[in-house]
Amino acid sequence: MKRLFSIIIIIVFSQFQYLNAIADSDGEVEVSSKENNNKEVKDCFESVNRGIFAFNQGLDKIIFKPLSKGYRKLPQPVRSGTSNVLSNLGNVVTIPNNILQGQIKDAGINSFRLIVNSTLGIAGIFDVASYYGLKKRDKEDYGQTFGTWGVGEGCYFVLPVLGPTTVRDSVGSLVNVLGGDAWYNVTVANDTQYFNEADYYLSRVTSGIDFRAKNLESFNSLEKTSIDLYASIRSLYLQDRQRKIKNIDEETETMSDDDWEEID
Repeated sequence: MKRLFSIIIIIVFSQFQYLNAIADSDGEVEVSSKENNNKEVKDCFESVNRGIFAFNQGLDKIIFKPLSKGYRKLPQPVRSGTSNVLSNLGNVVTIPNNILQGQIKDAGINSFRLIVNSTLGIAGIFDVASYYGLKKRDKEDYGQTFGTWGVGEGCYFVLPVLGPTTVRDSVGSLVNVLGGDAWYNVTVANDTQYFNEADYYLSRVTSGIDFRAKNLESFNSLEKTSIDLYASIRSLYLQDRQRKIKNIDEETETMSDDDWEEID
């Protein structure tokens, strides 16, 4: 039961970011009319998905959005430091996926970033690696790796609290609790002297709130301009996943995870 609870929690907060803001950097959303990316992904349970989506929207308004607004009132250095720590931790998942996707150069840079920021950057609070020319690379996960290997998305569906996902991305999230996430291994899977389960879950919750706070305006714009919010988020989610799998470097029709310095 404890193992099952851990798996559910991991999926919740790994998919939480997709429940929130998926928009371009200007906060203006333009849903593509092309069906080349979405045509192959079946919305197998659309009627049920729409009901769950409405439930999630209610939770967002009652819980997540207020928390994100409160988070944005924190001093900018606190938000930047928190975001840097979370980004640094994310490298423990990104690096093995860099290797699995054949991105050896990126794996090396991310490894150096992890070492430098964890030491000179005081556990990642300061992005010292960027100062030395080791610029931040795109995040990678096991769902993206499966996609580069040619694994299809499977059905698109929406889960309570977890939000939009596909069969492939959900399986990718499960890999984290099967040994694919070093941070999970030293906090939840194994008893260690310095870390425990609370540290892991706190980092996942904070990561979701940090991302939601960065996209408050974008999601508000999406809600106001979308005729069908459910369809808009489904389309943008699938487009964003395709963009990341193909490593397309553009800001259009995707979620924003910019640095707080740039946002402010």
